[in-house]
Amino acid sequence: MIETPSYADALRILGCKDGRLVKVIGLASAAERTGWALSGGPQLAAGLRGLRDAIVAYGEDVVRRLPELRAGVDRHTRTRRLAAAHAAVVVSAYFEALGEAKLPFTLDRLDRPEQISRGVPTAERFARLVAELLLVRLPIPEPHIPYADTRAAVERAYLRMSECLAAYVSGLSLWDELPVDDQLQLPRLLAEGPPAHALRIYDEDYRSLALESHEFGVRSLVTEPPPPATALSRVAWLLAELAPPRAGDRPMIHRVRMAANALDQPLLVVGKLPEDVYLPLLGEGYLSPRCRVAELTQESTPALRGWWEGQRLLADAEAFLVGHLTSLRATQVPLLVLGEPGSGKTKLTEVLAARLARSEFLPIRVELRGVRARAGITEQIEQAMAGVLGEEVAYADLVAAADGAMPVILLDGFDELVQGAAARYDYLEHVREFQVREAGLGRPVAVVVTSRTVVADRVRFPDGLLALELRPFDDDQVRQWLDVWDQANRALLARRDLTPLPPEAALAHGEMARQPLLLLLLALYDAGGNALQRDHGPLGRARLYEVLLRDYTERETGGAHRVAIDQELVLLGAVALSMLARGSQVITDEQLERDLPALCHGGEDDPRDEDAPGGWARKATERFFFVRRGGHAFLHSTFAEFLVAWITMYALRDLDRRRRLAGDEPLAIVQAVDDDLLYAVTSHSCLAERGPTVGFVLELLAEVPSVVRARCVDLLTGLLRRALHERTRRHFTGFRPVRHPLTRRLAAYSANLTLLIVTASEQPVSVSALLPGPDALERWSSLTHLWKGQLGQEGWTGLVTTLAARRVVVDGREDVVLGGGAEPTGMGDVVAAVATGHDPQHRRLLDLLLRALGAGESLPFRQRVALVEELMRTAGVRSPALYRALGAMWYEEGGDRAVLRPLLRTLLDDPADRMATWEQLVKAGIPETALWEIHQNALLQGD
Repeated sequence: MIETPSYADALRILGCKDGRLVKVIGLASAAERTGWALSGGPQLAAGLRGLRDAIVAYGEDVVRRLPELRAGVDRHTRTRRLAAAHAAVVVSAYFEALGEAKLPFTLDRLDRPEQISRGVPTAERFARLVAELLLVRLPIPEPHIPYADTRAAVERAYLRMSECLAAYVSGLSLWDELPVDDQLQLPRLLAEGPPAHALRIYDEDYRSLALESHEFGVRSLVTEPPPPATALSRVAWLLAELAPPRAGDRPMIHRVRMAANALDQPLLVVGKLPEDVYLPLLGEGYLSPRCRVAELTQESTPALRGWWEGQRLLADAEAFLVGHLTSLRATQVPLLVLGEPGSGKTKLTEVLAARLARSEFLPIRVELRGVRARAGITEQIEQAMAGVLGEEVAYADLVAAADGAMPVILLDGFDELVQGAAARYDYLEHVREFQVREAGLGRPVAVVVTSRTVVADRVRFPDGLLALELRPFDDDQVRQWLDVWDQANRALLARRDLTPLPPEAALAHGEMARQPLLLLLLALYDAGGNALQRDHGPLGRARLYEVLLRDYTERETGGAHRVAIDQELVLLGAVALSMLARGSQVITDEQLERDLPALCHGGEDDPRDEDAPGGWARKATERFFFVRRGGHAFLHSTFAEFLVAWITMYALRDLDRRRRLAGDEPLAIVQAVDDDLLYAVTSHSCLAERGPTVGFVLELLAEVPSVVRARCVDLLTGLLRRALHERTRRHFTGFRPVRHPLTRRLAAYSANLTLLIVTASEQPVSVSALLPGPDALERWSSLTHLWKGQLGQEGWTGLVTTLAARRVVVDGREDVVLGGGAEPTGMGDVVAAVATGHDPQHRRLLDLLLRALGAGESLPFRQRVALVEELMRTAGVRSPALYRALGAMWYEEGGDRAVLRPLLRTLLDDPADRMATWEQLVKAGIPETALWEIHQNALLQGD
């Protein structure tokens, strides 16, 4: 939970000068910390009536002085004062309603000094009451919470206050003087009277706050859908009211702001733009996103698309962003922005930085792929600023030069830290620690972090973390964006007798047209010859990338033939492979000069390149598809992932071609298949490290004729059986982006062979068919243990997630079946252990399996119950994940609880663990009454 102000905090923040309030609250706070006798509590004169009058008067004064409180202070101070003003209004409304409530006594009667009950002086009881009413943190309005929910939280606070007051009165001697009927009715009168009246007063006071302070108004805007907008234009309008533009920045800060203002840059800043199209500017072509929002806990599963469907859709994402940056939460915990590849996460940070650049915020963008992955947050910011300013500047000096402008750090590409070699799963916790540390030094800072959605299940979430999920375009947004494209390109395309892509042709491609990057690529491809308008059939993502790359390469090279274009794509694929092997999206000229000729120069160990130094790097990266950011990077990471898949398929086709040619030779029967290129391409990293890469492989394989795929499966199966055997001679040995041990390369090669066999096969593949012989499962076990030990966390996790597997028993013999269209369930590790007789102690993956069984997205209810029963029986699973799965299934709509009862009875059978199991099941949500009934029935049947 984030830290919100109590009433006592509000008085301190607002600089209250009312001596009565300050003294009463100060003594009550001291009594709570040190005890009554040491705090000076006996000096406290009990007076609820006087306290009520002082609180109401101060609340009115706060509302009246709100413009004065907002003026002349920095952004964070104004945010704290507004939160404090809200706390003062909340408490003031309750005490005003309390003074007007119809109770069986007046407040004056509660203030008799001679009252004493159960040996505790009234003054001490009063101090405790003050602490319970005024030292407790209060709810505040936030942009992701509708006003109705904030109002409900305030109502709960009022009910708690009434409960405290009822307990206070029941401890006074006055209580004994009340008639019995009044004693019985008092809790109800306090619960129904003051809270309801206080809420009406609070509504009026909140409206007054919203009129005087635009921050409160913005937090109400999130419930109203905005008009269509581009480039977060309403953020600029709202900030003009909340955070007026600053004038006279120091030169260094002025340069930072200028660097952030990228609205006049093309929508894609690339190495070389196509000559016959115009890319809209960022300020023209970026559409304000649709978002869902949620506060994440350790039980949240934001990596699953279905989980987000149950979260709240923001009606106004721009008002939310402004409201968040002007809230207390922004400086206490980062905001996490999640989205699919191409959903616009990076563009969101660019546009937001541009809008903040003219306000009292100081935007600082940090591309995490361009800084040291293992560096601390402060060091990463300083590295990014060195690239902007051309000199090294300490973060503390940068903030000092900002003269009170609050930094907003935009950390773009967190998934690169999770998927790369750094594996920084606790990065968000370090970000929060950075914010806490900076706030303690008087330098509060807001942080926004972007990441691919898929890695969100590998991250630890700090308490209070808010997450935004960027939603795909809806039909109206697709039409709006294509209208921008039409205005920018109609005249240019008309010179070639072409027309811009119409919405109907784009929407025919379904989800592809709803991702901003893919919609842009569709429009770019269609601009080459209106191909999409001539053929309205759906175009797969892999096909789009390939035809776009081929089309652009052909136009750039003056109509080169297919072989020359393939050579260009191999060159680009080699760049992508080098990046993947290094776990980085940025590569230097020096690295390219070493890697590219080793793979693209015929496979010789010591290629003699006749080009001038730098020729390979320049030839590969001068294309439209690259940007320069401290090295070379693809304009989007999905290009690299596609090219890895493409060059893998190229090597597989080359393998098939070589085998067919060798088949005509007399000595073919004794010649080994030349798999050198395939080995060089697939032996450095597991393809499953990047989920989209496997998806691209599947799409590319779908275009291969069945007969060719069958031949490839046979070839790959033969290679897998010999994959771990020694080869005395290979080509392409100079291609070593990273010097891995031989065991690591063999693990990657054999794992990728297995992936390719399963993806190329039209039927499920059994382990006994892959590795024939009586020891098939033992050999499979050896392979899986090699993969787990050598591929690293990312490679192994990706492999288990991608390689769907299930255990089967055929004619009394165990086997493992891979593929077959089953949804990935994280079962690969469990299957490998159970099928080979090993004790499955892989608890993390068991938890994933049990969570999937509890969620029930793939399998029918009874099949999931059977799987849980098998895990309990064969693997002896007794874990919190098991209890949570049973709890989820107990309340599942349409589920049959009768089939769950035998499992619950089995869990309760052991007397030694019965109480602990009982507590776990109740915690998971299964009613105690049901457990008692199951236990009693078991006892009766035992009798």
